[in-house]
Amino acid sequence: MRKLFRGPPPVYELEALLDSYKGGTHHVDQVFPNLFLGDVNIARDRKKLRTMGITHILNAAHASWEFTGDNIDYGPDIQYYGITIEDCPDFDISVFLRPGAKFIHNALSTPGGKVLVHCVLGKSRSATMVLAYLMIYQRFTLADAIRHVSQYRCIAPNRGFLQQLQHLEMELHYTFWRCYMF
Repeated sequence: MRKLFRGPPPVYELEALLDSYKGGTHHVDQVFPNLFLGDVNIARDRKKLRTMGITHILNAAHASWEFTGDNIDYGPDIQYYGITIEDCPDFDISVFLRPGAKFIHNALSTPGGKVLVHCVLGKSRSATMVLAYLMIYQRFTLADAIRHVSQYRCIAPNRGFLQQLQHLEMELHYTFWRCYMF
């Protein structure tokens, strides 16, 4: 008997899940094997990035008004992907979810690949990109992705981003079932 899909939980329930983190705050945390979620401070620390073995960086605050580190030269050993996302509930982040998730997936599929996903604080824009990756490529539900990442880092995607992730979950669910029904 097939389980009935009821869709993602309402935003207020997702926000309650976000409050489950009990650890301290850090500039960077590993939230999945070889996938790191961090802030602008870690992104500026080239020595630390080399020590960590970072091979790819996704900057979710590229060219945004509050981030001035776009001119960092990471050298030939780090592949950089910059996305301009404003941390505003009305901002349409959905157009960046699949390309960002694909960049993360390709980075992690590279032998020895380690990827840093960051924004300014490493809580909303970059966290949304990581959640989308887990949903698209690791088949996590949105709630499970939040639970998973919240074990390792305090995250706080804004309400608009959470709503767009809800829509992504619905899209992924129906795409999955369409593939197996026909």
